[in-house]
Amino acid sequence: MSEIKAKQVEGIHAIQETPKRFEVAWDKFITFAAVIVLFIFFSIVAKNFFTARSVLSLLLQTSAVTIMGIGVTFTIITGGIDLSIGSVIALSGTVAVMVAIAGVPIWLSMIIGLLVGVVCGFLNGLMITRLKLPPFIATLGMMMVARGVALTITNANAWPAPEGFGELGNGTIFGTGPQFPGIAYPVLLMIAVAIIFSFLLTKTRIGRYTYAVGSNEEAARLSGIKVDRVKIVAYIISGLLAGLVGIILASRMVTSQPNSADGYELNAIASAVIGGTSLMGGVGTVAGTVIGSFIIGILSVGLTMAGANYFLQKIVIGLVVIGAVTIDQLKLRRK
Repeated sequence: MSEIKAKQVEGIHAIQETPKRFEVAWDKFITFAAVIVLFIFFSIVAKNFFTARSVLSLLLQTSAVTIMGIGVTFTIITGGIDLSIGSVIALSGTVAVMVAIAGVPIWLSMIIGLLVGVVCGFLNGLMITRLKLPPFIATLGMMMVARGVALTITNANAWPAPEGFGELGNGTIFGTGPQFPGIAYPVLLMIAVAIIFSFLLTKTRIGRYTYAVGSNEEAARLSGIKVDRVKIVAYIISGLLAGLVGIILASRMVTSQPNSADGYELNAIASAVIGGTSLMGGVGTVAGTVIGSFIIGILSVGLTMAGANYFLQKIVIGLVVIGAVTIDQLKLRRK
């Protein structure tokens, strides 16, 4: 009976979403147009911005934000938030390096690092669904715990990784020379993650349930959807992708960095919000988050190449986030 109700809510949700499709497509078009405008603007004002080398560097720098943003998109769509991303990144990368130093094969140490992210996400989900803690509090606590564990197991020191550990973060393919050093492996991972999780969110039952829970949790529960399970899966995805970013960053630096990724969760949330994910839940797409992350990346790289200092970059990105949230709130009031 519950299965029948679940199928009914899928149909109802699809009908309700039909009038929104044009609006979502239009919002995505506007955001993508913003990327094009920013790219053209910085190509004019910043020397060497529009070169193959700079574009490849932009893709590499944006890959981590994009992967993190995709993970947090799932939690925000359910009506939650994940503030533990930065600390989980540091812990996952640190554990992977320390395990590799202990003699475990590099490929296995990286898998262990990913599992650390999964466990952190699972614990976040349990605290939110079983202990009924607000997502803000649960993930804030995990943020402090994960960072503390990373600092404890390394004694707050950076430990050099074994030879070969840096291949994932620094390797490239299709390189032809200094002007075209090649496409970095993290960029390929970013593309793969975007395709896989976009399919998961739009074409699978768990994706439809994620939207249903974020749109109206009580209605989803009455319809037979296992709301707690959906939330736990969302936080596991966020933890998994945070763990992946942790592995990538540790591989790029070829050291364990327990203090790394401080504040990364803000960039991840910003990319999702700029890309159209509503902080109220029920609305968001992977494609929108990818576009949002590139807006942040272009602003950061473009302002740097134009001679702007780091503090100005923070001001500009902060204003963009405020603008995106304001637009989202105005849409909700109009509805």
